[in-house]
Amino acid sequence: MRAIITGQIGMDKKPYLDAAAAFAGQQGEALRVFHVGDLMYREGPDVRPGKILDLPISRLNSLRRAAFKDIISESRDEKNLIVNTHATFRWRHGLFAAFDYDQVTKMRPDLFVCVVDNIEVVHHRLHAEHEIDATLKDCMVWREEEILATELMSRAIPDSRFYILSRGRHAPTTRTLFRLVCRPGMRKVYPSFPMSHVVDMPEVLAEIDAFRAALAEHFITFDPGDVDEKLLLDRAIAASKEGKDYLDVAPHAFGGSKAQTAKPIRVRVREVLDIAGDIDGQIYMRDFKLIDQSDMIVSYIPEIPTASGTEFPGLSSGVERELHHAFEHTKEVFVVWKPRKAPSPFITETATRVFRTTDEALRYFEENGYFAEKNLFGH
Repeated sequence: MRAIITGQIGMDKKPYLDAAAAFAGQQGEALRVFHVGDLMYREGPDVRPGKILDLPISRLNSLRRAAFKDIISESRDEKNLIVNTHATFRWRHGLFAAFDYDQVTKMRPDLFVCVVDNIEVVHHRLHAEHEIDATLKDCMVWREEEILATELMSRAIPDSRFYILSRGRHAPTTRTLFRLVCRPGMRKVYPSFPMSHVVDMPEVLAEIDAFRAALAEHFITFDPGDVDEKLLLDRAIAASKEGKDYLDVAPHAFGGSKAQTAKPIRVRVREVLDIAGDIDGQIYMRDFKLIDQSDMIVSYIPEIPTASGTEFPGLSSGVERELHHAFEHTKEVFVVWKPRKAPSPFITETATRVFRTTDEALRYFEENGYFAEKNLFGH
């Protein structure tokens, strides 16, 4: 498959995509990566590193076209390839496109993937690598623009597919990206589970993490937990009540560029509170899109203990809405129901099947051929 991978500045896509290509090599697959930015600098050797966006738009467009021309020429015989680029730029010139339809068409891409990441990490990388004054709000807006422009690019290319993919919060999603490009017939799954109201329940979180890992082992998964800005907002609200001006956020637990250090990322509380509406709105939009780009949803409903010693189903409003959205859009709906209390008809009547454990679900999937790759033309 031939994939165009986009994402706003501050995503640090280069090492992430190179890691996906290295992983492909370990699986016996050749996956070539073209970094448009590097090629543009090669075309303009007089441009100082990190300063290319300061060029006049006319020269910027000329360098980009030259880079894409080289990619089109060098990739004609490549079976699997990735082009690392942007769909938009929001810089001193304002907002402008970072592609040309005629060249994108000549590349014959099968996939368009917009990579996203937690916004405070993107903001941190952006300012570590560039001389620019951008707020968290600016970064949120830019992300929406990048997603929309990438999706519109995909719609202009017949038979291409568009996906949103998180770079990964605690572990990189390089295996997921590899599978999208080199194993596209694998089933695509949206893992659904409660998040914010179980954050202080380590045993429940361990159950959920095991469920997520089990699905990721056998499917292409689009995990909503890989972007956890709602937790950032909750922390900011709590910090505000305590009179704090800043939050310290742990950086990603895996590699990255020079901007990635072991030191915590300091985030201004006021800036996080200013994007509260953006965080909620983008979660709502993004999670539904992740469901739409999946073949099926698998939801894990834990049993939540209480201080009085009783238990109740950990069925959050978000999970209920996700299940209903998937059902309405004719996706297969599977539920792993852990509570002793029986599920309501709103679960049983909309679910394809309800399981008692993750292992039971995995056995069903294996016995019914869900682990096998599908014919792409039947997707």
